Amino acid sequence: MSAVRLLWVPVLLCLTTHAWLCHGACVEVDSDTEAVAGKGFKLGCISCKMRGEVPASATVDWWFMAKGESEFTHIYSYAEMSSYILDDHFDDRLAWGGSKKTDDVEDGSIYILNVTFNDTGTYRCLFDRMLIFPYYEYRTTTIKFIALNVVGHATRGTASILSEVMMYVSIIGLQLWLLVEMVYCYRKIAAAGEEALRESEAEHLAITSESKDNCAGVAVAE
Repeated sequence: MSAVRLLWVPVLLCLTTHAWLCHGACVEVDSDTEAVAGKGFKLGCISCKMRGEVPASATVDWWFMAKGESEFTHIYSYAEMSSYILDDHFDDRLAWGGSKKTDDVEDGSIYILNVTFNDTGTYRCLFDRMLIFPYYEYRTTTIKFIALNVVGHATRGTASILSEVMMYVSIIGLQLWLLVEMVYCYRKIAAAGEEALRESEAEHLAITSESKDNCAGVAVAE
């Protein structure tokens, strides 16, 4: 029990007095790749620092290569908390969706507003990061590619369907396990009750027999 309490101490500290430390965690998640025409869509691009405690500054640039094309076009740039749309095809249709109010950018995602079929193609996201150490600076670059497909209506991916099926299988499996446990416990309790009843009857018969013997002894003595 004391070991469990010791394990809970850092967790409670993290959830209460130092909750802000947990909030700063960075997790790299792949972007969705299917957008619906006429809707908004988030192009996800996350690049976590290898050492979160090291201060840094980063710029993010996006390129686009339309389906059937062979070259990328520079469409968007984010630097020093300011964003710039660089291609007329995306004029007034791109918005920053990444890290807010910081030059230390780890989430470089952007939104495409009012998606069109012409937005189908490959997007390239580039992080240009400068890590700032006490006596020197170190520059790193990270590049990610997203192949976007635009459809007329939302479709459910295989992963989504499989995930839902597994969820229902897990729920049914859990219910069956609980049912088996309930039956087992019921039988165990019933068996214990029957055993206690038999012991009580045996004890009652023993007391009755002993009483009869005592009465017979008294009658003989008289």
